[in-house]
Amino acid sequence: MAEVRPAAGENGIGNRAIRVGTRRSQLARIQTDSVVEMLREFYPDLCFEIVAMSTTGDKILDTALSKIGEKSLFTKELENALERNEVDLVVHSLKDLPTSLPPGFTIGAICKRENPLDAVVFHPKNCGKTLSLLPEKSVIGTSSLRRAAQLKKKFPQLEFRDIRGNLNTRLKKLDEKEDFSAIILAAAGLKRMGWENRIGQLLSPEDCLYAVGQGALAVEVRAKDQETLNMVSVLHDGETVLCCIAERAFMKHLEGGCSVPVAVNTMLKDGQLYLTGAVYSLDGSDSLKETMQASVNYPQRNEDGPNDDVQHVGITAKNVSGQAQEAAENLGIELASLLLSKGAKHILRVARQLNDAC
Repeated sequence: MAEVRPAAGENGIGNRAIRVGTRRSQLARIQTDSVVEMLREFYPDLCFEIVAMSTTGDKILDTALSKIGEKSLFTKELENALERNEVDLVVHSLKDLPTSLPPGFTIGAICKRENPLDAVVFHPKNCGKTLSLLPEKSVIGTSSLRRAAQLKKKFPQLEFRDIRGNLNTRLKKLDEKEDFSAIILAAAGLKRMGWENRIGQLLSPEDCLYAVGQGALAVEVRAKDQETLNMVSVLHDGETVLCCIAERAFMKHLEGGCSVPVAVNTMLKDGQLYLTGAVYSLDGSDSLKETMQASVNYPQRNEDGPNDDVQHVGITAKNVSGQAQEAAENLGIELASLLLSKGAKHILRVARQLNDAC
């Protein structure tokens, strides 16, 4: 699919420093540095200043994310800084961004997706094993209801417990204690940290569908800041944009979030976008899973008009075909509608109630 990218120097920013907001964690800084490096390649004359801050999700480390009930755990403080003009753009893991952004904000760029699959990191004593080879009652650490629900069903002999903290903290808990036989993490984060060698098992979509937006980085900007929006738009990866629009539309129509197990898998091949989506009960015993496809093979049109800045589930991507984006969004909505017609609302309502009660 053709992408139209503005030439460097046409952004109108001038010589002022571009302030980039990020979380303080090592992974967040690595991800932000990678985005800034990409921007520097397009705009070598611009100066970038990184502004790091802590978020609510970084501070609350003794409670499962699914129980806190805050939709913007890792984004609120960054968005506050964006609103106050203290930063010009913010780099997020896309999976941390709610499907409905606060008024006045938009996702101005989604970078090419890293591997979206989940990975198993084993305790050193279990090196060389897979989940199916672990002894009965082995304890697996994960902070995700989605992962736990799917894996409980597939590996009923294993036990799953919550584990919080950044990647460094979780790996330390795994390695230095005997509490966990293995932990489940996003493969993308491990790769970005340079810890691919710790991946003992990649979980295929047949084993574990991944989170909406997992593996993709998003750049959030003020929706009316046209100069910054134009500047960051060069980072859009067309395939990733369409996959993530479909996933986010699916999640939004289901009214899902981190307090319920919702999972996806997307693939773009020969102009066809394939979306698999699923919902699960907390123990994985009840589930619905379906796959749908839609054509997104539409040409990009260079037309200025009133719909220039139309958003699709919070994403503004003028350099990706508007018709293709609309088709991707409709695909997500239609798949969610199919699952809802088969009883997804009941599964998610019970999951949410049980999670709140635990």
